[in-house]
Amino acid sequence: MSGELQVTTYREALRAGLRDALLRDERVFLMGEDVGHYGGCFAVSRGLLAEFGSERIRDTPLAESGFVGAGIGAAMGGMRPVVEVMTCNFSLLALDQLVNNAATWLHMSGGQFPCPLVVRMATGGGKQLAAQHSHSFEGWFAHIPGLKILTPATLEDARGMLWTALQDPDPVLIFENQTLYPMEGSLAVDAGAVAISGARIHRGGADVTLITYGASLWKALAAASTLAEKGIDAEVIDLRSLRPLDDATILASVARTHRAVVVDEGWRSGGISAEIGMRIMESVFYQLDAPVARVCTAEVPIPYPKHLEEAALPQAVKIVETVERMMRHG
Repeated sequence: MSGELQVTTYREALRAGLRDALLRDERVFLMGEDVGHYGGCFAVSRGLLAEFGSERIRDTPLAESGFVGAGIGAAMGGMRPVVEVMTCNFSLLALDQLVNNAATWLHMSGGQFPCPLVVRMATGGGKQLAAQHSHSFEGWFAHIPGLKILTPATLEDARGMLWTALQDPDPVLIFENQTLYPMEGSLAVDAGAVAISGARIHRGGADVTLITYGASLWKALAAASTLAEKGIDAEVIDLRSLRPLDDATILASVARTHRAVVVDEGWRSGGISAEIGMRIMESVFYQLDAPVARVCTAEVPIPYPKHLEEAALPQAVKIVETVERMMRHG
């Protein structure tokens, strides 16, 4: 890379990744609700219709099962579709297509028919969009063999994950936390594709490992700064991918710090946090100085009122309190 930086937003980084893919490969096209004339519900695809035309930026009816199914057919027919589902809540209308079809084709065909489909969707709460637009279902989809689940938290990953995902023979679901779209920061002018297979340590530490992804990364980093002022040195891991999980990075970190807190915007019961915690228990149990802890969303539909929504979601203060309690009793 040249080293030259530009100020941009998460939304603009995603758009740059889409534009790059469209320019690189004429088989790539974007389809979904309001992606064309409206410019995308979160303005990610704004301007792309004028540049690439309606053959490659396709507005669809409000029928997730239909247009996700069309994306599967296009992928298996040699195209490289990027399907946008407005929010992950609406992906439930396409569960049969995603779970029973896209995820299984490569396996059921004995490796003969890959399904290189990419599905992007907004996830998470924090924007007062109420219970039908604010949940976090990436942990659900991480349960399914045959799918890959990405959760870009940084501008670099927002810009670079898409092209790598399009090269994958498996369907890849990219979950973009909707609170991140306006996030501003610096990104290399010549930023490009990034690897999608590993977690990343954003802050080194010796006392406790904070394991998270998506928008919760920034809450974990804020919590780590507060903890540092209290003399507690927290390591922060951005998972980046929920399937596959980067066990090696997680386990090596916990073996060093001897404590782990998983921060997950999904619900606690049956969530990805339980899976991560169990993998730690199975592999580095005797390295632990305290039980694995979790900070998750409250077991309620996401509330609409701002103060209740904030109370329901993981926050930096909750992470700090959890770590302090662990340090006292661990």
